[in-house]
Amino acid sequence: MRKALFVLGASIAAALLILLGVLLPWWLMGAAVAAFAIWLGATRAGRRTGSIAAAGMATLPQRLGGASVVVVGIAGVVGVLVALLAMGQGFQSTLHATGSDDTAIVLRAGSLTEVNSGLDENSVTLIGNEPQVMRDASGRPIASPELLVAVSLTKKSTGLAANAALRGVGPEVWALRRHVKIIAGRRFRTGMRELIVGKSAAREFLQVSIGSTVTLNGQPWKVVGEFASGDAHDSELWADTNVVATTFHRGSSVSSVTVRLKSPKQFDAFKAALASDPQLKVEAHTTRAYYADQAKGLTKLIRILGSIVAAIMGVGAVAGALNSMYAAVSARTREIATLRAIGFRGAPVVASVMIETMVLALAGGVLGAGVAWLLFDNYTASTMGANFSEVVFQFRVTPGLLGSGLRWALVIGFLGGLFPALRAARMPVTEGLREL
Repeated sequence: MRKALFVLGASIAAALLILLGVLLPWWLMGAAVAAFAIWLGATRAGRRTGSIAAAGMATLPQRLGGASVVVVGIAGVVGVLVALLAMGQGFQSTLHATGSDDTAIVLRAGSLTEVNSGLDENSVTLIGNEPQVMRDASGRPIASPELLVAVSLTKKSTGLAANAALRGVGPEVWALRRHVKIIAGRRFRTGMRELIVGKSAAREFLQVSIGSTVTLNGQPWKVVGEFASGDAHDSELWADTNVVATTFHRGSSVSSVTVRLKSPKQFDAFKAALASDPQLKVEAHTTRAYYADQAKGLTKLIRILGSIVAAIMGVGAVAGALNSMYAAVSARTREIATLRAIGFRGAPVVASVMIETMVLALAGGVLGAGVAWLLFDNYTASTMGANFSEVVFQFRVTPGLLGSGLRWALVIGFLGGLFPALRAARMPVTEGLREL
């Protein structure tokens, strides 16, 4: 009964410490490590702990197989976790870069995405005439009526068909999205069945190089240019709105209207003006907020899946750490018993075993994070976006993700070393001395 209560208490304490390890900010964890280091150097018990830990670390070459199990197991967990989270981070960063606070997108009321929205010609005119919308040098509102449709193209990587986004844009799109630059060829001409392709789409799909002719909805389109925007629009094809509407039988309707505001502070007034107009049934969002919302669902799913996969792999890593550290404690039975016999208390023994495990865990974490960074940082991939078309993005292995991986490594190391450490501290001296 006493032993069962001890195990239960130790398990609860471990769970609480693991929870703290996951939730504590890095600066607080750093302060705790610094305090522990001061204790090691400034107190008698700490110096004893350091001596025992150094003796244990010195035997690692003789226990290379077991130590490698811990390092490699934890490296695998961290590598997979960081890679999965880097995918979500890259997708989120791409969509976040697409919007800004001084541009607004207007959709039909109740529509969550452009493909679900539809605006008539009168609504387009009323939206562009709002006083908060910036005008160009000729006095025309900088408002781009846009029609988004999904078209089927062949992927270079697989040879299979996939959806790409064809965006019909208005003549003011160049004043609206000033960061978009033609990097090869030229702009499409108004009223012509010509299109330009984003640089990511040009790498992703066949038959969209400059000079090619691609059939969309049964009609031939000439590819006349390639553009770069540095955001999600790089995955799109652009053409004249009216020509897209005619080809895809959309009449005079468009999916959305994107406008440039006189300043970001004008958005609330712009939104209120649209809401108060009885002729309009629309909703306005800043483009930054709109694209951020598009990223939330997939990013959250990737994070959940990454955490689940890491947790499953972590169970195996913890099992490996437990086996290795139990073996290490068994191999040092006589040493630990002798230390206890000459007056060393249990706490330094526990701390020394934990130090050894955490060092191995940290090595595994650094290895896994390093491999993930080398293999996946800026790795290009594509996935289905909210508008049912491919979005090309790059993995982003950020310092925050590397820190999360190291945090997982330390948590696994802590859990894998705790029970062997407690066993070493509770080992009866007489039992250990019988090994002499």
